[in-house]
Amino acid sequence: MDAACSTQLIDGDGTFNVTGVDHFIKEVKLEECGLSYAVVSIMGPQSSGKSTLLNHLFGTNFREMDAFRGRSQTTKGIWIARCAGIEPCTVVMDLEGTDGRERGEDDTAFEKQSALFALAVSDIVLINMWCHDIGREQAANKPLLKTVFQVMMRLFSPRKTTLMFVIRDKTRTPLENLEPVLREDIQKIWDSVPKPQAHEETPLSDFFNVEVVALSSYEEKEEQFKEQVYNLRQRFFQSVAPGGLAGDRRGVVPANAFAFSAKQMWQVIKENKDLDLPAHKVMVATVRCEEIANEKFASFIANENWRELEEAAQSGPVSGFGKKLSSILQSCLSEYDTEATYFEEGVRSSKKQQLQEKLLQLVQPTFQDLLGHLRSGALETFKDAFEKALNAGESFSSSADACAQSCISKFDKGCEEAVIEQAKWDTSKTREKFQRDIEAHISSVRTEKLSELTTLYQSKLNVALSGPVEALLDGANDETWPAIRKLLKREAELAVYGLSDALSGFDMDKETRNKMLTDLENYARGIVETKAKEEAGRALMRMKDRFATIFSHDSDSMPRVWTGKEDIREITKMARSASLKLLSVMAVIRLDDELDNIEKTLTLALVNSTSNNSTNKSISTIDSLASSTWEQVAPEKTLITPVQCKSLWRQFKNETEYTVTQAISAQEANRRNNNWLPPPWAMLALVVLGFNEFMTLLRNPLWLLVLFVGYLVSKALWVQLNISEEFRNGALPGLLSLSTKFLPTVMNLLKKLAEEGQVPSTNTNQNSMNSSAQSEVTTNGESSSSSSSSSPVRSVPIDKSA
Repeated sequence: MDAACSTQLIDGDGTFNVTGVDHFIKEVKLEECGLSYAVVSIMGPQSSGKSTLLNHLFGTNFREMDAFRGRSQTTKGIWIARCAGIEPCTVVMDLEGTDGRERGEDDTAFEKQSALFALAVSDIVLINMWCHDIGREQAANKPLLKTVFQVMMRLFSPRKTTLMFVIRDKTRTPLENLEPVLREDIQKIWDSVPKPQAHEETPLSDFFNVEVVALSSYEEKEEQFKEQVYNLRQRFFQSVAPGGLAGDRRGVVPANAFAFSAKQMWQVIKENKDLDLPAHKVMVATVRCEEIANEKFASFIANENWRELEEAAQSGPVSGFGKKLSSILQSCLSEYDTEATYFEEGVRSSKKQQLQEKLLQLVQPTFQDLLGHLRSGALETFKDAFEKALNAGESFSSSADACAQSCISKFDKGCEEAVIEQAKWDTSKTREKFQRDIEAHISSVRTEKLSELTTLYQSKLNVALSGPVEALLDGANDETWPAIRKLLKREAELAVYGLSDALSGFDMDKETRNKMLTDLENYARGIVETKAKEEAGRALMRMKDRFATIFSHDSDSMPRVWTGKEDIREITKMARSASLKLLSVMAVIRLDDELDNIEKTLTLALVNSTSNNSTNKSISTIDSLASSTWEQVAPEKTLITPVQCKSLWRQFKNETEYTVTQAISAQEANRRNNNWLPPPWAMLALVVLGFNEFMTLLRNPLWLLVLFVGYLVSKALWVQLNISEEFRNGALPGLLSLSTKFLPTVMNLLKKLAEEGQVPSTNTNQNSMNSSAQSEVTTNGESSSSSSSSSPVRSVPIDKSA
């Protein structure tokens, strides 16, 4: 395509050539001109030399009529081309001539449409007319001027267009004489054209700048024509600058919207609607600004810097996020301003605001993610710093305040770096949430630490109280509860003092602090009460153990040997009294140092109830045990009720009765074993009845030797078999035991006699003495061993399971 880039804008059928116009704009780089461009159009009768004038004036190559082929229509529709060598960029439109025979009756409709289009689009309109038509009533230019002025009324707010009347084939009549006549004719036509009420008195100069030039005949005076055209061409340089041909034009459409604007205008004109140029200007600005905004939005989404920033913000905090994103956004908005700078300001600003809102809406989730990372990171930092401060031994409150203030300051700094200049986003809600997170964590740690402290001192109280209280209750006596109260007071005070000192760093209100200390005191008291209840549940076992200990051991804690000298009744009474003392101690909790008569009541009701001289009194006392509460004792302090005490005592007596019975039996058996010799009368009878046998022995000394030897053997067997000890447990057990030991003992004696017989006679006396001494020691040892194995009952076994 040539430099002029001639393109048909609208064909003869009135179809707008969208593809051709877009290609033309790209070729001549019209979009880069902004508002610095001009549009010139030409209209006039058919075959009046319009295309020839444009080609010589602007260096275009519009098709010209071939005079040798006759006069006919050359230009169909509207053509567009760029002026060669004229600055700023000037676009020329060559309109189809009027009064053409080819269109016939349709000529008027298309003539008006193309004239309206030229006035709406052009800054300068050249009206080509013949010189000989000036001053004539029926001149060819009269209908053309009427058409121009009529269509002008269809523009609600028309542009101020420069009308340049080009007088062709000028005669000898000077231009100074022709111009007044032409202007007079123009004014008459303007006055005769019907106008809207708003413009009835509006002068022609408000709508048009009228210029008149004259050119010689191209065919007769070509050189002069070309010279005049060259001079006229100079007037089109800087035509849109102040003082230029179109210096006071209005409502200019930016160059990058020229194609869209021209298309929309022609569509409205084709639909035979009135063309509202202000509304059209707003519409064009709206569409183009929205297109530009969409392009910039898509460009922002595809921006590599934004993508990298978005990806980085999703994984963690980004240093300088606000500045980086603000720079990218500002670059995008600046590009929009550059491309939309020539459009209507209200529309441009509105679309820019919408673009900015869309961009901010796009980046806001990333911004929120970044704030979330800042919040979570600062919270983790706070947790670590807080834990380290506590582990270092700093007080809880000071550590919490210092770490919280430091981390909040760090978070605020991060928020400041993340703030986007174009957005007025408030980070206070995120900051408040971060503060709530810190407070929640501090509260959680405080609760945990307080719980640990409470558990620590509770465990100390458990260790300090459980064992000692159990031991004190096990040895129940009159000093048991005073000792427990003293122990409780001492340990509780130590625990409360320790906890109070530990709580000093927690910055707690006085009420909460006192409540925790009171709870700890109550916990210590609860330990004692719980332990007392546990021991009360084992009262029967404790009573039986106490009875068995006292009954079976003497005052030196040595096991009793029932030799027959002990007073079992008194020992039993003493053991039962001790057990009753234990029962009275365990009956109620005595932590408040309050007096009661429980021991007296139990003693009268249970120990002295068998006394003959207090039968009537015991009946009333026993009746006092038929109750579920103790006098002067609160029910919550009762561990064993009177009724339960009575039942326990009955069970206790039943289960210890066997032990007493065993002791009595052992004492009687011991008495019997100690009196194994026959009674004196039996001994006297033996002397009297055995007198003759005794005298026989005296008369025969051999019998005495035999009896002496028999006595020695019997004595040896007596000592070896420990017969006296064997029969202490009864006759039948003694006989059974002797029957098993008799034969081995006899064999042992015979063996020793055989060994003594083999000793040399020189050592007979010595060996005899040694053997006698050894025999005596052996006899005594065996006697002791046998005595130990067959000794009387020393202690009475207790059936504790009972």
